[in-house]
Amino acid sequence: MTTGLGLFWFFGPFIVLLFVIGLYCIFATYNLVKALIGLEILIKAVTLLIIVAGCISGRLALAQTMVITLIVIEVVIMVVAIGIVLGIRGHTGSLDARELRSVKG
Repeated sequence: MTTGLGLFWFFGPFIVLLFVIGLYCIFATYNLVKALIGLEILIKAVTLLIIVAGCISGRLALAQTMVITLIVIEVVIMVVAIGIVLGIRGHTGSLDARELRSVKG
């Protein structure tokens, strides 16, 4: 049990840092691509947290299965989101989220 807590104390600050950086990228920018990069960083923090929790609890196989599923879902979400961002770029000529307020319909 001591090695599990040691693993958490080793990776814990890095997980929290990634999570905070991801949230900052999402909420502090109006650029849609930077917001998607922030979402990607946030999902990577959750992925690392699941792996560390699986190592600590002794259920690493379950954690790896969940992470693989999360990665597949993440890729699908990112492809759809990039498609939407490219459509917005083609329609408004900008990647600024503030430009979306003027879009009607």
